[in-house]
Amino acid sequence: MGLLNTIKALCVAEKGADIVDTNGNLVAHFGINKAAEGGQRGLTSEYEIMRGDLVNVLYERSLEQRAKIDEEGKEGGGELKYEFGKTVTELAQGDDGVDVTFSDGQKKRFDLVVGADGQGSRTRRMAFGQEVSKEAFKSIGVHTAYYSIPRAKGEGEMAQLFFAPGSRFLLTRNSDRPMTQVYLFIMKDAERLKAVYKESIEEQKEVWAEAFKGAGWQSDRLLGALSSCDDWYAHEVAQIKMKSWYTGRVVLLGDAGYGPSPFTGMGTTASLVGAYVLAGELARNGRDVGAALKAYNEIIRLPVDECQKMPSSIGMFFPSSRIGVWILNKAVWAISSLRIDERINRWLPKSKEEVAWKIPEYPELNLD
Repeated sequence: MGLLNTIKALCVAEKGADIVDTNGNLVAHFGINKAAEGGQRGLTSEYEIMRGDLVNVLYERSLEQRAKIDEEGKEGGGELKYEFGKTVTELAQGDDGVDVTFSDGQKKRFDLVVGADGQGSRTRRMAFGQEVSKEAFKSIGVHTAYYSIPRAKGEGEMAQLFFAPGSRFLLTRNSDRPMTQVYLFIMKDAERLKAVYKESIEEQKEVWAEAFKGAGWQSDRLLGALSSCDDWYAHEVAQIKMKSWYTGRVVLLGDAGYGPSPFTGMGTTASLVGAYVLAGELARNGRDVGAALKAYNEIIRLPVDECQKMPSSIGMFFPSSRIGVWILNKAVWAISSLRIDERINRWLPKSKEEVAWKIPEYPELNLD
């Protein structure tokens, strides 16, 4: 797409991740995953870009491309129009299109509807039904919250992770930005947390603050900034697994259809691969939308399965007791110091799937 240099220029400066104890002392250090080596064996990738920056790059470039087509008087390319501040409230499928009702009462007919609205996708519920959507949601028993607070003096460019008793851990990511990203993870109080997601943001913050009270390390500072943060988001962590990612003229993309969960580090990869294949098959099959969706559904199955591979036991990262935290810290120290993960990765043979799957070429897209 010609965007690599633009994206590289916007990459954050995170140098890796440190595991720390309650006093802030270093327990273990993990460096950067090199892109050429593949896989996701640590927290930080060689190219780390903020979601908002990536969205803006794609948004701006699409507008530039549309304007270029118009300026050169080329035919085709379709209409491009972004609309913000409204949602889809109803989908009615026909043989050759979908009637869409929006939250402002407007109704329009489209050849194809692409649902890319996250793991809790309303498009999935409307198009596939509540039962299918619920069945696709595979909880891994973890809840997480994300928000940003002002960066403290002396904070470097290293992510920091702290394991706390009570099946909790806290993570901060600073990079080179004026704000520090805070992540809270917990593997208990599931019913209480599920219930509060239906309540106000203020009530959610109160419940989360109570759940992490006395966790240790920088918890007082991180929780003390909750009331003033304006980008709070919390949810139940899950993987989305479906037999088919389309029905009629509605198709799912990214987390809405095959979210791998934040614990894989592969959500953006899966969604970008899916978007590329969907666009390529639509271009290749012309007016035969059904054939394009069928091919998309088949081609991305293998890469999605790879992206959804998770550690065998997530629970080991959520010790309930202080002795459990001590044991976990000793384990990550050994992995880091002895480079056990690298040794194992070298010994293990590559699977046939890893060797066989290649990103398809779509000259029909004329990306160059």
